[in-house]
Parts: sequence; C-alpha cells; structure tokens
Amino acid sequence: MSAEATNPEARPELRRRGRTRLDLRRLGRAALLGPTSRDRLPDAIGHVAEAHRAHHPDADLSILRRAYLLAETSHRGQMRKSGEPYITHPLAVTLILAELGAETTTLTASLLHDTVEDTDVTLEQVRAEFGDEVCFIVDGVTKVEKIDYGAAAEPETFRKMLVATGNDVRVMSIKLADRLHNMRTLGVMRPEKQARIAKVTRDVLIPLAERLGVQALKTELEDLVFAILHPEEYESTRALIAAHAGERDPLPAIADSVRGVLRDAGIAAEVEVRPRHFVSVHRISRTRGELRGSDFGRILVLVGENADCYAVLGELHTCFTPVVSEFKDFIATPKFNLYQSLHTAFATREGYVAEVIVRTRQMHRVAEAGVVALGNPYATATPDAAATDPDEERVDPTRPGWLSRLLDWQQSAPDPDTFWTVLRAELAQDREITVFRADGGTLGLPAGASCIDAAYAQHGEAAHGCIGARVNGRLTSLSSSLSDGDTVQLLLAQDASSGPAAEWLDHARTPAARIAISSWLESHPDRALATTSAARAPLSVVGARGGGANAVADLPDATVRLAGCCTPVPPDAVAGFLVRGGAVTVHRIHCAAVAQMRAVGRTSVAVHWRATADCRVTLRAESFGRPHLLADLTEAIAREGVEVVSATVEPPVEQRVRHSYTLQLPDAAGLPALMRAMRDVPGVYDVSRV
Repeated sequence: MSAEATNPEARPELRRRGRTRLDLRRLGRAALLGPTSRDRLPDAIGHVAEAHRAHHPDADLSILRRAYLLAETSHRGQMRKSGEPYITHPLAVTLILAELGAETTTLTASLLHDTVEDTDVTLEQVRAEFGDEVCFIVDGVTKVEKIDYGAAAEPETFRKMLVATGNDVRVMSIKLADRLHNMRTLGVMRPEKQARIAKVTRDVLIPLAERLGVQALKTELEDLVFAILHPEEYESTRALIAAHAGERDPLPAIADSVRGVLRDAGIAAEVEVRPRHFVSVHRISRTRGELRGSDFGRILVLVGENADCYAVLGELHTCFTPVVSEFKDFIATPKFNLYQSLHTAFATREGYVAEVIVRTRQMHRVAEAGVVALGNPYATATPDAAATDPDEERVDPTRPGWLSRLLDWQQSAPDPDTFWTVLRAELAQDREITVFRADGGTLGLPAGASCIDAAYAQHGEAAHGCIGARVNGRLTSLSSSLSDGDTVQLLLAQDASSGPAAEWLDHARTPAARIAISSWLESHPDRALATTSAARAPLSVVGARGGGANAVADLPDATVRLAGCCTPVPPDAVAGFLVRGGAVTVHRIHCAAVAQMRAVGRTSVAVHWRATADCRVTLRAESFGRPHLLADLTEAIAREGVEVVSATVEPPVEQRVRHSYTLQLPDAAGLPALMRAMRDVPGVYDVSRV
C-alpha cells in the first residue's frame, strides 16, 4: 500500500485549513548540508520555528537550534526505509507538536527523542546539555532493549512510557506525534507489518490520544488505521466522500444563516464548516443509512466567553427548529479528557439537519490539542517544589484520574502478557463516571463500574473484606452498578481473614479490582473452592426439643398456638382468635392478621401470659455473605444463653443472605439484648422479628 493510500490527510478534501505539509525532500537536502552559522537557525527547522512562534511569540529558539544540531550530527548517515535522511523523522514529529502549540521543552525533547535509542548519545549527555526535564522526557519515550526483554519488549516499553507519563504527560504527547508520522509513512513497510503496527495503534495509541484529548492526532490516526485494517470499507467511504464533493453542499449556506442570526443578535462569533474525517463519515453512514449533504460536516461556532456559548445556543434554538435529542452540554459537565463544548442540531426549511458545535476559542484549542495545549505543567511550580527530593515522584497537575488508576494496577500486573491484555481492555472503556465517597472524597471510575470496583479503588487490598455497600444511603449488593454522581459507603468486615468470592470477578470492571481478586483467589485455593461450591439449597438446623407456648386462653381445654406471622412474646399486647379444630391462635395486637380475623368474623378469645418468663420467638437476620457467618451468629446467640430450636439459611442472592432462627428464650426481657448481639456480628445489617 502506498504512503498516499495510508494518508487521508494528503488529499485536499481532508486537509486541515492552514496546515503546511512537511517537504521531506527539502528537509533531507537541508539536513545533509549540516550545521549552519551560530547566528541563525538551520534551514531544516524553519518550519518548526515558524509554527512555534505562532503559538509562543516570545519563545527562545536557541535551545531548539542546539537540540537540532545534536540530533542531526547523531543521526547523520542513518536513513529511513522511505529513503529520506533519518533526521527528517524527528523534525516531522516536532513540527506536528509545534502546530498543536507545544511549548519549547516538549519540542526540544521531540527533536532528541530517538537519539538515546538509535545513536551513541547517552542520557547523561542530554541531561548535561538540556537539563533534567528534557532528559526525563527523552528517557520516557526511549524503548527498552529488545535483547533484554525479547517478545516482552513492546509491552514493557509501553509500561515504562505510561509510568513516565504519570509524572509528565509530555512523554505521551511525543509518542503520539511519533506514531502519527510513522503511520503517515507506513506504506514502505510489508503489509503484515503495517497491519501489526496499525492494530497496536488502534488498541492502545488511539484510545490514549482520546483520553488525553488530542483530537487532532486521534482523528488522523483513526483514518490511517482505517485505511490499513479495513481497505474495502475505506475505499467505499472515500468514494462516498468523492461523490459528495461533486454535489452542492448545503452547509456553507446554513453557516451563512447562522452568521446572520448571530450578527443580528450582537454576538461576536466565528462560524465555519468542519468536514468530517473518514471514520466519522463511515460511522454515521452505518447508523443513518443514506447520507444527505449536511451529514458530511458540522458547523463550528467559536466565541470569546462561556456565557457567549449559551447565548449562541439560545439564538439557534429560537431562530431554527432544534433537534432536542442531539443537545449535549459538555461545558457544565466536561468529558474526562478535558473536552468542553455545546453540541446541538437544528432542522432547516429545506429539510436538512445541521449539527452545531459551540465553544470558546480556548475550549477549541484544548479540544484539538488536549494536554498539549496546557503547556509546561511545571511552569507555575513554587521555588520550594524545585528543592524537593529528586528521587520523589513528580506530581503533574494535568494527570487525569484514569491515568492514576492505570499506574496503580500496572504495579500488580504479574507479567507483560497480563499487562498488555488488561491495558487494551482498560483503554476500551471510553466513558468515565465520578462517585462520591462517604468521607466527602471522589472516585473516578469507568462507566459500568460496580461497588466492587469502588471498594478496590478506595481501599486497595483491604477491599478483600468488603461485605456490602450503601449507595445514596440505601443498602445494596456489591454487584450493583454505579451511576455518575452516586454516593457510595463501603462496609468492611472486622475479620482480617475475610476474602472475596469468586463471583466478584463477574462484576468487577476495573483492572485493579480484577487483578487483586484473582491474586487472592490463586493464593487461597481452598477458600476460593468454598465460595464457589457453597450449597444453594436452604440450610435448616433443628434443635433437639421444642417448647410449649406460654400464653393462656380464657377457654378451657383449648390448644393455644403462637402465630408464626408475628411471633408474639411476653410482654407483647396480644389478641386470640378461635380457628378450625378448636385451637386459639395468638397474634400481636398490631399484626395485620388481627384485622383480617375480625373481618371474616373469627371469634375473639381473651389471652394472657403465664407467670413464667420463658418464651419462643422467631428472628430473621439480614446479612452480607461471608465465610463463617452462620457459626458467628450461632455463637452470638449461645452467648446470650438462648436455645436454638431451628434455623434456616436461604440461598445467597447478590451476596446477601437471610437467616431465620426460632429461639427459646429463658426470659423474654432478654430479647432486645439478643437482637443487639446478633446485629453486632460482622456482616449483619438488620435483625427483626418475623
């Protein structure tokens, strides 16, 4: 496949307005000429200097000159597979970042990003010449030696890179730009190698670009991967776009109408038409079927302030017919990758539906460049921060929550294959929710996460002893899914030997939770077997003897029975009713059955308690399932001097278990203390009379 075939950006219909394509032949000739005089920049980095000054007019370009000279002399004589001098690659990568607005330190490291890996330059030389920050970034993007890691070199390189990104997101910015230029020139590779690189790009690099908010790189990478992995669908999409190019495009006229509306309203705004990229056109063609002219692009409105965004929205919804289902407010609730905009759509009189994106110019810059647009994360650091121990982990204010989670679980990944597999699964989660902890903190979790995931995110390995949770104040099972904005309180067992059930793996979504649960189950095979082979039928335990009722009816020779629906005990106020067979059933006075007995005309019989204080009662204990729970409850009952007449344990339902006990108490006055003792058993959250 030719380089042009894998480069949708090279075609006029997809070229971004204002972007200057890098002339590799001219740069190659300039690179071969070697260094220039000390008083001016080498011609080869003229493109970089121009793009950099457009975003940073006061930038000091002398460090870029020194970095280029070191890179050029180090790579001199090396050639790319495409035939250009190797120096053209770091130059192209640096230009990509300069166009996105990267600051000088990032561009310096970008020029040097392959020197330590592919030349005799050492990290110590880079540190001595350019400082610790540039050295740290260059080290972060340097691959590990394949001779040392073998087949694990690629996953271990990504592990190293992600750890470095946790301290400085500029590491991943350079890696994404590096992969973009490699993908642009991938046509010189064998088809099987193209496919392998494209799959890694699809599974790892594109999700990382999305999470870091670098949409400008993400969309082009998607198109390049699409061309390689799905050539037939790519060609049909290209034909669809080409056919549309020959037709009348309604979007410019719609954009003019929007300009007129905003001008009449006195709102200063820039309005332009943004063509969709290949993958976007392919996606909407699959969901909408036949596409109309307005489906091939969207209208972008740029304003100065946040309030202007909502003013624009009001005018559009007033002057056009809005499509309510298409409205999304990512300004009030930004995406987890820093993205902010208002999305809406309206119908025109001609029947077209135009999608509109409204954002400020700063939002637009961040939407395109993501973390690259945030500049140097250490620029506002205090002098005291610079004096901290250099061995301590550097704290990056741009470090997002998903990256922190990734860095946490990767430490527990036992081998490169597990890390590589779990990393791809983690990056496939494309939405994030925020839940509130009971102590007021927050947890960032992927969409679809359960209480189990929240437990491991908050407590780490201590979550092995989690026995339940309250979500928004209500008791719920650990398998319950969480929603954005939920408040979750996690309940931990006091028993240090408690461990997770194998079923937890069915509900764990985060790698940290799954790795921790799997590790515990592997190290406790006997306990794991016990949790999976637990009996599912109700378990009944019957005592050796029964006890007679201690209620007396004012009816000679009548058999007295205590009703099982309310299990009255002294000194409950009770009522008796004559039933079939001449027996008298005794209910608590507030039992619902009393009203039913009276409604059907049952004969009321006066009942009183005997002088003896012993009684029989049935209690129900609601609890979260865990090992040894039945034994602990029985022990708590025995400590109160109470005899178990019978006990029934129902099958667990979503980690919750219900125990029913019929008990013979020596003194009815001890019932409240007994119920308190049962509630104090770890895992039990409620005890009530049946």
